[in-house]
Amino acid sequence: MKSVAVTLPDGSQKHYPQGISIHKAIQEIGQRLSKVAIAAKLSGKLVDLSTPIEEDCSLVVISQDSPEGLEVIRHSTAHCLAQAIKELYPTTQITIGPVIEDGFYYDIDCPVQLGPEDLSKLEKKMAEIASRALEIQRKELPKNEAIALFKKLGENYKAEIIEEITDEKVSTYEQGNFIDLCRGPHVPNTSRLGKFKLLSVAGAYWRGNEKNKMLQRIYGTAFQTQKQLDDHLRYLEEAKKRDHRKLGPEIGLFTFLQEAPAMPFYLPGGTVMFTLLVDYMRKHVDRWGYHEVICPQLMNTSIWKTSGHMDHFKENMFFANDAEGAAMALKPMNCPGHLLLYSSTKRSYRELPVRFAEFTRLHRNERGGATHGILRVRAFSQDDGHIFCTPDQVKSEVIAAIHQTYEIYDKFGFKEVQVRLATRPESCLGDQETWDRAEHVLAEGLKEAGKEYSLAPGEGAHYGPKIEFHIRDSLKRQWQLGTVQLDFNLPERFQIEFVDSDGRAKRPAMIHRAILGSLERFLGILVEHHAGHFPLWLSPIQVLVLNVTTAQETYCQELYNHFRSLGIRVESDLRNEKLGYKIREAQLRRVPLMIVIGNNELEHRTVSVRKWTGETLNELSLEKFGEFFNEQSGGINH
Repeated sequence: MKSVAVTLPDGSQKHYPQGISIHKAIQEIGQRLSKVAIAAKLSGKLVDLSTPIEEDCSLVVISQDSPEGLEVIRHSTAHCLAQAIKELYPTTQITIGPVIEDGFYYDIDCPVQLGPEDLSKLEKKMAEIASRALEIQRKELPKNEAIALFKKLGENYKAEIIEEITDEKVSTYEQGNFIDLCRGPHVPNTSRLGKFKLLSVAGAYWRGNEKNKMLQRIYGTAFQTQKQLDDHLRYLEEAKKRDHRKLGPEIGLFTFLQEAPAMPFYLPGGTVMFTLLVDYMRKHVDRWGYHEVICPQLMNTSIWKTSGHMDHFKENMFFANDAEGAAMALKPMNCPGHLLLYSSTKRSYRELPVRFAEFTRLHRNERGGATHGILRVRAFSQDDGHIFCTPDQVKSEVIAAIHQTYEIYDKFGFKEVQVRLATRPESCLGDQETWDRAEHVLAEGLKEAGKEYSLAPGEGAHYGPKIEFHIRDSLKRQWQLGTVQLDFNLPERFQIEFVDSDGRAKRPAMIHRAILGSLERFLGILVEHHAGHFPLWLSPIQVLVLNVTTAQETYCQELYNHFRSLGIRVESDLRNEKLGYKIREAQLRRVPLMIVIGNNELEHRTVSVRKWTGETLNELSLEKFGEFFNEQSGGINH
């Protein structure tokens, strides 16, 4: 019998009979490795352990405790869910069940509207299926046979999927009497599924098209161990408590009304925070040499045709006609307005770089299913900036923008920043050479700024590549915030110029820059990051004055007026209620500092401070309180 040479990760080789399964080959390497193996990479391709080795190859074992092994476990758990559904609700049709971040889902067409009690039943059935230790077997079928098989099984969605596959053969997986269409790989048998939990059920249109039938989507998660699962469930519970959609309205920041779908209405507290963010960034961009501008909300569609937005972004824009019938569009971005402003006067090389900043409202016609609280809305603002500079100035401006971005994130307490360089997408403006030049400059800027980065191929804007900044919040979730985008294409399309030292007109480069990004999104992230307990300088209400009895009302009013005169955002609660009740209410409102005034404070003209954490500072003089307040606010107050 012919033998095959298998190269292992350490470079050593082993020889096996041709056709041996990967599982048996691993067993010969060692029983300990065999116990943790969940799948394998055969010459770089992820495959099942049952796959035969037919030729010389490299072999990498995928263990159950590796990230790739966890994906295999979750994929197989989705199949177990589908089998449980079919056993409990036999007339259900199953569609797709992919792995997603932190779990999986399966879309089903079920005659029963499922609720929490049904998820519990499904979990029990899944556990029973796992206990059967069913062998999971891969089979390949000719496409027409597979279509006939799934139609016979009443799985019309599966048959529809297969009809669109261009390969002559498709792969299926069987476990017991259940069969599913899948590329694989999967765990060897159902006893290797790990620990799982079904989380929720929601609606989802077939193929994401609202014209198609509404299906039910069951979300779940799976981990290798019970401890990992329990830790994740605790994390989900904490994230649920911090959900900005719940906390935002509760603590008086914003709300949403049906008269303006997916457009936030800022309540007084949210308006304070929004204004603070803008003012904070306004001071920094002024220090960095930007000039703040304001451009019209509504501009002629010819501008958006020139910018390429009509070709690449039209479905996300709002349109209207003016009184004369001219087609107009609400601006989804500030860059075309800044290009028009730049070109409104003759520019000399001595003026460059010209830096514009703008904080006005933008509008994007997001689909209802894509919007998410205040994180993704149809009306929002950005800390937007555009730099027009000579080609020789580009790198230094990019490096400055990178350092400025890190400076701001550090001040907001975001220490973990991951950077990606997003490159040329399929649909874009300009030629390959221009894109290569822009990508090279951004990469060099990151290198000289001392920042490591990964590539995001094909994810650049339609006019140029971009640097993306991703931060991690207190729950270790990753959020993309700022971008630095280098654009040689829009200056060309808008024909903007500067007069160089030789007296000739030349084309400037354009850098699109945002640090916080969408201010609405950043506000939502802050709500969840801090669980509503904002830094003192950013808190809508910084101090709440509380009296113990009516005897302290006059002194409390004096303190209220005094704090207001110092620019402190203060409120008072002088209701005839028990102090404990008023403190609990203040804690629910996330007030950082409570000034409690009783008879001792009244007699000595002092204040006692209670932090939201429960820590207290008794009978401080007003001078000492001022020092304490400045220390707590980091010297930042508006």
